[in-house]
Amino acid sequence: MTTLPNRPHTALLVIDVQNGVVAGSPNRDSVIANINTLIDRARAEGVPVVWVQHSSDELKPDSESWQYVPELVRRDAEPLVHKTYYDSFEDTGLEAVLAERGVGQLIVTGAQTDACIRSTLHGALVRGYDVTLVGDAHTTEDLTAFGAPAPEQVIAHTNLYWKWQSAPGRRGGTVGTAEVSFAAADAG
Repeated sequence: MTTLPNRPHTALLVIDVQNGVVAGSPNRDSVIANINTLIDRARAEGVPVVWVQHSSDELKPDSESWQYVPELVRRDAEPLVHKTYYDSFEDTGLEAVLAERGVGQLIVTGAQTDACIRSTLHGALVRGYDVTLVGDAHTTEDLTAFGAPAPEQVIAHTNLYWKWQSAPGRRGGTVGTAEVSFAAADAG
């Protein structure tokens, strides 16, 4: 249902599953296992896997904390988008990568739920994409010391509100790893 013309394909986004981002996050291992399951399925079905990697003062390029977790292995042919803002589209080449592949539907996984995941979900929707969040394939750190809800509540709330997200001609949605479909969304 995307509003992007001639963009019938789907891509899997793997956002910021970096050592310094997911260290100590709830369900870290099961989230990474679910992302690996989705990567394997996407590759088997010929669906593009697009990797996004954040840089900041805490995540300096080439540092150990900046590196993707060792359990996830990007293939050389798979695009890697570097970013410095929460929204994976903001001041990056992500849109060009997706346009080149005819992608109008995104399947989103990664970290952090309350920062880069939420920003990218909204950024994609306002840019015309259909955007599905994989509810058991994203996580966040514990920011309760700063007044945030517990990470499990942040994840649950994001899954809940994104489930019914929509805008004219496009839609969001939340599914579990087992329910992910890489088939193009229908036109109605």
